[in-house]
Amino acid sequence: MAIKRGLIVLIGLGLQIILSLFVYLFLIEHIAIISSFYGIIGFILVLALIKNSKNYSYTLPWIIILIMFPLIGTLLYIILGKSKNKSKILKNITQSEKESKKYLIQNKDIKKEIKNNGKLNYLSEYAGYPVTTNNEVTYYPLGEKAFVAILEELKKAEKFIFFEYFIVAKGKMWDSILEILEEKAKKGVDVRVMYDDFGCVATLKNSYPKELQKKGIKCVVFNALNPIAGMIMNNRDHRKIMVIDGKVAFSGGINIADEYININSKYGHWKDNGIKIVGDAVWNYTVMFLGLWNAFKKEDKDFTKFKYDFKNRNINNGYVVPYGETPLDEEITGEDVYLNIINQANDYVYIFTPYLIIDTDMINSLNLAAKRGVDVRIVIPGIPDKKIVYTLSESHIEPLAKAGVKVYKYTPGFVHAKVFVSDDKIATVGTINLDYRSLYLHFECGCYMENVDVIKDIKKDMIETIEKSREVDKKEISPNFFKWIWQALLRLVAPLM
Repeated sequence: MAIKRGLIVLIGLGLQIILSLFVYLFLIEHIAIISSFYGIIGFILVLALIKNSKNYSYTLPWIIILIMFPLIGTLLYIILGKSKNKSKILKNITQSEKESKKYLIQNKDIKKEIKNNGKLNYLSEYAGYPVTTNNEVTYYPLGEKAFVAILEELKKAEKFIFFEYFIVAKGKMWDSILEILEEKAKKGVDVRVMYDDFGCVATLKNSYPKELQKKGIKCVVFNALNPIAGMIMNNRDHRKIMVIDGKVAFSGGINIADEYININSKYGHWKDNGIKIVGDAVWNYTVMFLGLWNAFKKEDKDFTKFKYDFKNRNINNGYVVPYGETPLDEEITGEDVYLNIINQANDYVYIFTPYLIIDTDMINSLNLAAKRGVDVRIVIPGIPDKKIVYTLSESHIEPLAKAGVKVYKYTPGFVHAKVFVSDDKIATVGTINLDYRSLYLHFECGCYMENVDVIKDIKKDMIETIEKSREVDKKEISPNFFKWIWQALLRLVAPLM
């Protein structure tokens, strides 16, 4: 099924390129004019990339291709380059998310409290996600532990269940959840499921939304694969969000597939995590979900009907800020949160990431932190899920290790968690990998926390995981000549992958 659907998309893209080349060859007698035309277009595109680039590590490969191969580079960029201005889907998402921002209002008292806190002020004023204080946060160091809590909370649902995941795969995990969703839908609960088409290309049939609808479950397939869609297919929904009655939200690294709860994992022990939030911060996740949902199904004129009033609670357990990352706005929120944590760390920064494909800004920040005496530790998988991506991740270890950053490989298996914790007072848990796709192309989410009790649990999990891992040795840091060449080539094209 996945091969069939993938081939259809690849054939469609191939036909676009072949058609463009056919037109070029048909007009070969005008080669000088055509070459000049594409040369001018390519030059204009290079100037636009240079002028508008937020990160040259990301745009440099396109610039190189456009300069060295004006014809092919221009055709590829037109077909595969950023297309948010051309795509109806992305236009709808942009408009819907813009409209949803009016529901994200910062509490005035908290605004006064955080006016001198740069990290919190950035999330509130520039990223547009309110800082909240009235919350209880639970951290789950493994997917199977989060799964138990998810089932418990789903059974309590009375009004609505919002469900947004990158991967949904049939098996014990999904079957258990689906049984509850179907039961709740029959009782009149508003159940909405949104999953990413690319993430589920190998796990769900094209007709699966109809199967859910027959069970009374509303369904949106995010950004369905299309053979003529171009780079829009690169903008995937990588978020993991579950909101129940506006009271409880779940997020973290886990998708809805058995390997995430260590059933039939092909990559050893699957190290993942989840968080549960009860409190005012749930609203941020609710609005994130509704913003994307209404880009596809415009059915909610007023989001506030989904907001739960926690006025009877009086919890001041630090600051909690669920935030979103989108490739369609001006802020690179996910990377900015990470960089702020690293740049302002005094004692330590511990990191979980499945992929270590980072740009010069991130490398320099990590190295500078280590050089000023911060204990910087990064845990990556010991068993890779994608060998080429793993080789690319390894290529970034050498400059980090030379500066004093400690990189560990999780010996028992695969690390899928995306977590930062620093100085016993700051942490973020979410879906954002340290790679170009998460930072620049995907729709993502995270939860930034400051002076929240659960941070001690996150640190404890980090330390226990590091104890089960091994530090990368000098032999691994310095690759042989051929591997060095291969890694260099991979790093050149990494932003295009």
